[in-house]
Amino acid sequence: MTTDAAALEREIEQTRERLADTLDQLLYRAHPKTIVSREVTSIKSHFVDLDTGAPRTDNILKTAAGVVGVIVVLAVIRKIARD
Repeated sequence: MTTDAAALEREIEQTRERLADTLDQLLYRAHPKTIVSREVTSIKSHFVDLDTGAPRTDNILKTAAGVVGVIVVLAVIRKIARD
């Protein structure tokens, strides 16, 4: 009977340790600096190959074309609104 109680205590202690580790991981993942770092890496990986450091020109050109398109549309709307 004593061994059963000791085994139960060990199991409870192991469960507490796993829970503490899980909480530490969740706190790390939810920390604002970690979230910002993860998002910055995600955006960088869209424009630069993280393994080689080479720029991804296709994605850069697509983004630049989108920005230019929005600027042109806004300029046209502004010109129409002035007339």
